[in-house]
Amino acid sequence: MPTDTPERAALNRAAHHAQAFLDDLDTRSVAATVSLSDLRARLARPLGDGGTQATQVIDDLVADVAGGIVGSQSGRFFGWVIGGGTPAAMAADWLTTVWDQNACLHISGPAAAVVEEVAGAWLKDLFDLPAEASFAFVTGCQMAHVTALAAARHGVLRDRGWDVERQGLSGAPAIRVLANPDRHGSVDVALRILGFGLDALEPLPLDAQRRVTPEGLAAALAQRDAPTIVILQAGELNLAAFDPFRALVPIARAAGAWTHVDGAFGLWAKVNPAHRQLADGIELADSWTTDGHKYLNAPYDSGLAFVRDADAHRAAMSLATSYLPPGGGVARDPLDWNPELSRRARGFTVYAALRELGREGLADLVDRTCRHASTLAEGIGALPGAELISTSGLNQALVRFPAPSAAATDADHDQRTDAVIAAINASGEALFGGVTWNGRRAMRISVSNWRTTEADVARAIAAVRAVLAHETGLELS
Repeated sequence: MPTDTPERAALNRAAHHAQAFLDDLDTRSVAATVSLSDLRARLARPLGDGGTQATQVIDDLVADVAGGIVGSQSGRFFGWVIGGGTPAAMAADWLTTVWDQNACLHISGPAAAVVEEVAGAWLKDLFDLPAEASFAFVTGCQMAHVTALAAARHGVLRDRGWDVERQGLSGAPAIRVLANPDRHGSVDVALRILGFGLDALEPLPLDAQRRVTPEGLAAALAQRDAPTIVILQAGELNLAAFDPFRALVPIARAAGAWTHVDGAFGLWAKVNPAHRQLADGIELADSWTTDGHKYLNAPYDSGLAFVRDADAHRAAMSLATSYLPPGGGVARDPLDWNPELSRRARGFTVYAALRELGREGLADLVDRTCRHASTLAEGIGALPGAELISTSGLNQALVRFPAPSAAATDADHDQRTDAVIAAINASGEALFGGVTWNGRRAMRISVSNWRTTEADVARAIAAVRAVLAHETGLELS
């Protein structure tokens, strides 16, 4: 076998650097440590007339980005909702690149298409979704919303005798979008992309736990007769709140509305017996979205959309043209379900992660990260100078760092909270994100990485304790 091909040499160098990166996760800063100007200066090399040897390109790239790689693979990364990459998923991602399949048609990537069939069926089973539901592997929840809501648009207008794919939106019956006001911003972007406009959004009343109320939904639906999409959520961004699906979805269905659920990370509660009740009744909805690069710990990009009405899904996405061979109804062509034609074969990493973890591994991962999130929130919230706002039954929590002065204003509390977050992140020991919740700045704790251990949690709490112990540097001017 050849031992000195450019491909082999480059891949070996990449493997060497990748393993060194993973080996150093415990000692590497979780936050970036290099400035924007330095990164630009390193990477903005003059593009030469001649090429550069592949191994040199890889070595230079690793050297030039040093300090600019955020440690989202680390068990001490608690910003946003980001998983790491399981060993099998990372390895499958490398193979996906080497195989370089265009997962558009079965004929352009037979194995890629079948892997999606299998992984999609596994996921529907894990989430208790209807067996007849269709699915799509997309970049993330942003495009999963676009995909599912395009199907919803088709469905509610079809029911009013309007073919939106042929006739467009001009002159179509106006669609109402009733939504949880705490929805993720990606829902709004999807509605803009699809031509609904934000004025179509009508916020629904919430209870004390930030959940849509059945009475509020029923009253909103009764206001007028119009094609309607109801958007609920499984796992709100800050409190991980779940709407009461078993009560809400039948109300929406009785009114002829389509129910869409944002389950970016919350849908994964269904895989754990201790947490599945949070998503009780979610299977009654009409479409669902989630991410594989959150709880499943598949590498980016890995979004998933599921649609009960497969005909509506296919009508919204499919393409038939003379240069594309017909599928014939035997093989599943991903282009019938996806907003993209040329695209990466995303199913391989999802398939690998599911097989590596199995049902018990997924259940344990959800349970473990929930425990870690609660321990972090309670441990940090108990520190002098900190305040626990909320812990949760899933993997999100909020803490705050009020200003010490008795005369401090809300603005002072917000400023101090942001200053503490910045100091924690600058330490490199852990990384958290900030958020404005109920008009107040807070630090959001999010745990979804399979690597996070009790030792990582203790180390993160110690890092916060150390920052709070240095009050002088954080006093308000």
